[in-house]
Amino acid sequence: MSYTPTKADKFTFGLWTIGYNGTDPFGGPTRAHLDTVEAVTRLAELGAYGVTFHDDDLFAFESTDAERQHEIDRLKGVLADTGLVLPMVTTNLFSHPVFKDGGFTSNDRDVRRFALRKVLRNVDLAAELGATTFVMWGGREGAEYDLSKNIRAALERYREAVNLLTEYVIDKGYDIKFAIEPKPNEPRGDILLPTVGNALAFIGSLEHPELVGVNPEVGHEQMAGLNFASSIAQALYHGKLFHIDLNGQRGIKYDQDLVFGHGDLYNAFALVDLLENGGPDGGQTYTGPRHFDYKPSRTEDINGVWDSAAANMRTYLILKDRAAAFRADPEVQQALSDAKVFELGDSTLAAGESYADLLADRSAYEDFDSASYFNGHGFGFVKLQQLVTEYLLGVR
Repeated sequence: MSYTPTKADKFTFGLWTIGYNGTDPFGGPTRAHLDTVEAVTRLAELGAYGVTFHDDDLFAFESTDAERQHEIDRLKGVLADTGLVLPMVTTNLFSHPVFKDGGFTSNDRDVRRFALRKVLRNVDLAAELGATTFVMWGGREGAEYDLSKNIRAALERYREAVNLLTEYVIDKGYDIKFAIEPKPNEPRGDILLPTVGNALAFIGSLEHPELVGVNPEVGHEQMAGLNFASSIAQALYHGKLFHIDLNGQRGIKYDQDLVFGHGDLYNAFALVDLLENGGPDGGQTYTGPRHFDYKPSRTEDINGVWDSAAANMRTYLILKDRAAAFRADPEVQQALSDAKVFELGDSTLAAGESYADLLADRSAYEDFDSASYFNGHGFGFVKLQQLVTEYLLGVR
């Protein structure tokens, strides 16, 4: 298999990723501003499929209409020149001081109204540029102090905002769906809708839940100590994986935004296998863009920025190749069978069986030999994981 990316791989990058200048809470920039045209051109040369952006990535906050249009026209031009697409757009409701207590859930009603207008304007731009997904990351939608935020009221205000946005795209006839991006904390002490599970529960309360899904990010779920591949499987199960952010994270700490695979490699392998191949016995896969939401390390110069962009795509393709080889190995298939992985797909109840039938089945309880599971009936999970290890290490 070739590890050289092509547009068919659907790899996308945010302008804020490759454009990250190295600033962190303890130090200023280590790299110069990266121009939009140069960014898109270089991504195209590396084999990317598309780009994404926040409004403030493309033009400065409170730009004049002329300044804003100038940057939009430049982006349109370079997209036409390179053939890259723009599948997703998002809005920055977290950088400017006006959003210090959030956008949709600020305690200040005037700020909430301003946030909605800012997003509606960017929804129009998303539609103009052909984007079909609008991601919402509520980085400031949270609190540091429990009594400073009425969480039930905050959820209602967030619901009010999303309901308005879905009504807007319906009335406008836009082919746009919304994807909520969960994160447990940072920059706020606690963020509203911190995990995929929280977001899925919230979506069920909306007026148009069919238009709203999730945009999970590797590091965000892992910051909460959760298994990212498992969260993605649940999002797929509910038909709500509208977009995905790929990067690397090493444990429960700040959001590292490492290159994809430069964190928990086992989980990255499981994730790629799931996205590309579905469950162990096949099934639903993910057909949308593979979006890299990472930050080139502040230790790197501009050459390192492009090395890191290429590394994301190459690592994904290597894991895709390893996952395909793993699936095709008869020993792996036997190990999966021995571990009863496939058996989990069988219904616990027989066809047409009722609880009365189950209660009448002595083999299910009275005559069941539970004692035989002591020192017996091993599942072979360790052997299966060793096979994963050997494929990752390249000895198979």
